[in-house]
Amino acid sequence: MIPANVLQPLIDVANSILTFLHDMGFVYGTAIVLLTFIVRAAILPLSLRQIRSMREMSAIQPLLKEIQEKYKDDRQRMQREQMQLFQEHGVNPLASCFPLLLQLPVFITLFYLLQGDEFQNEVRAAGEESWLFINDITEKATGSSLIILLILYIGTSVIAGLIMTGGRSASTQQRLITMVLPIIFTPIMIGFPAGLLVYWIATNVWTMGQQAVVRLFFPPPPQPTPEEVKASRPPPP
Repeated sequence: MIPANVLQPLIDVANSILTFLHDMGFVYGTAIVLLTFIVRAAILPLSLRQIRSMREMSAIQPLLKEIQEKYKDDRQRMQREQMQLFQEHGVNPLASCFPLLLQLPVFITLFYLLQGDEFQNEVRAAGEESWLFINDITEKATGSSLIILLILYIGTSVIAGLIMTGGRSASTQQRLITMVLPIIFTPIMIGFPAGLLVYWIATNVWTMGQQAVVRLFFPPPPQPTPEEVKASRPPPP
């Protein structure tokens, strides 16, 4: 109950937003999807910064591989050279983690909200426990509903992850991690209320749409050759 107490202000805010959306005429299942989009819109500046950082990271991959190969027997020197390379090109390797870290408190908040008696009573009083193919958004999904949710969760997670890592331009290790992580988390997701799976699927759909818009209106620049990347480095002091 300690996390619930710490996150109580966020729980109250999430409850207020869902109640407002419900009063606007949306059923609670749709309100969860809209809450997801509101959260993603709020952290959009960080998401765009993440995309920019990943593009910059992709641009300096040839130099990173060169450093890893050159100092493979000296890990401390390798790390120093990599950090120097990041500083020279203004790349923050942790920038891609910020949007995910900001979503975790929302995920936990929604978990406690969906399990709270007050919210469950509101949903049942409105007669809106079921949504689409889900029997009860506040309870664990079972049967065919669970199978469909897991297929959507794994499928959208893999697609969104591959899009974020650059698809074919990503390394084999990155693609493997992207495809394996959703499967690893599947046993955990089974124990969550169905509404949380809806939230995660919705955020994956937002990621896919966001990347499509960014690539359409802000296409990435052509990848420089290793020689061009080296030429762009400032001269040593």
